[in-house]
Amino acid sequence: MNESPDLLGWQQDFIASNLLAIGYNAWAGYLSSEQGAIVCSTNSPGVGIAGETFKTHFVPRSRLAAFLNAWLAAPDTVILRHHFMNAHILEAVDTYNPTTEAVFLLESFNQVTFFYLKNLPIAPAQCYEQVCKTWEEFQPAVCALPEKTVPEHRRSIP
Repeated sequence: MNESPDLLGWQQDFIASNLLAIGYNAWAGYLSSEQGAIVCSTNSPGVGIAGETFKTHFVPRSRLAAFLNAWLAAPDTVILRHHFMNAHILEAVDTYNPTTEAVFLLESFNQVTFFYLKNLPIAPAQCYEQVCKTWEEFQPAVCALPEKTVPEHRRSIP
């Protein structure tokens, strides 16, 4: 089954718009465990002062087969992109270069599309570095109270 150009177009735009977050999650996941895949759902987006946010998870290779079997076996979930099977996704995760590439699964409504992201304009490690350097920009609601404003009896809570 071929995907329509409109369907693929919005997905490519989504990836381009969120590449920094995708790369950050790919590298952070790799650093904390092993190679794996980024899974993002556009279902039930959150809305905040910075716009829409989407649930994104890193699934390490050691847990990916079980995750895919459970997720894609759901009766209302269909994997697109020429009907790739779990084995193809697992093979991509086994062989991708985490320093320059990412494996990405994008869920929208009841469809999942598999992307093997290569030749990225910014490497996952660079995405991670940029996000870490500007963390306050990504977390504007997080702030520390000046020490003077915290009552003395609240400063040393066990």
